[in-house]
Amino acid sequence: MACGTWCLSAFKPPTRQGIGPSCVGLPAGPWPTLLDFLEARFPGVTSQTWLDRMARGDVIDEQGEPVLPERAAQAPYAAHQRLYYYREVPDEPHIPFDEVVLFEDAHLLVVDKPHFLPVVPSGGYLRETVLVRLKNKLDLDDLVPIHRIDRDTAGLVLFSKQPASRAAYCALFSQHAVRKTYEAIAPWRSDLTWPQTRASRIREAGHFMLQQEVPGQPNAITHIDVLEVRGALARYQLQPVTGQRHQLRVHMLALGLPIVNDGLYPTLTPEGQLDYARPLQLLAKRLEFIDPICGEPRQFDSERVLSG
Repeated sequence: MACGTWCLSAFKPPTRQGIGPSCVGLPAGPWPTLLDFLEARFPGVTSQTWLDRMARGDVIDEQGEPVLPERAAQAPYAAHQRLYYYREVPDEPHIPFDEVVLFEDAHLLVVDKPHFLPVVPSGGYLRETVLVRLKNKLDLDDLVPIHRIDRDTAGLVLFSKQPASRAAYCALFSQHAVRKTYEAIAPWRSDLTWPQTRASRIREAGHFMLQQEVPGQPNAITHIDVLEVRGALARYQLQPVTGQRHQLRVHMLALGLPIVNDGLYPTLTPEGQLDYARPLQLLAKRLEFIDPICGEPRQFDSERVLSG
């Protein structure tokens, strides 16, 4: 769920060009200074990077005061506080595809996401994400995704505009009250029976990017049917009941039907080898639910079409 854990305090840090700060709690521990803690907590970030951020005013405490380099490097470490920091991604690549707003009211924003564009900041993407782009375009600082789809997947994503109604929409997903329909292009197998339901247990496959089916009680269920056959390929309808990470991609692979242009399954593509001409043929096509605020049925459909 995207409506996950947030750092809570009386101070609400401002956004900067649509980008909110990250938050880290300061636990009790043996670190002499704050800089020592940050070096241990974030081994991939150098101490000089932290000092440069502080010199620019990009690190603040829970009272909203800037953390100066001298304070971080010399003052005794103080636990049980929260620290906010604005990160940067040097040489962030531009994603040459645009998100489309399909629907907006006082509470919801429904977006048709292109392939390759992440929903939220992560890793090497910060400004080139649906969330930050929309915050800047629409001037909506309180915008939060209610759920997420993979960067590789195109299609529908719901965003909450109002903190007061956010929990009601998040509950729809946690309670499996949203009917989600995807489409995928994959090999055609006439020897399989359609429609069918794939129920299995999915867990991490030993690499942080990958998932796999394992023996045990199912935690992932997907209804799968065929929409049309296109020679050696077919267009499939996928309706996940649960929401395990990479569930649809793993279930299709397990059936011997790897989704066309999948850069993870069955073979992990080396990082940095994106091919915009070969998008993953997976589309979040439709979302259906009863609106918890107005009580009316809602149905949203992506305007995108898989190329096959």
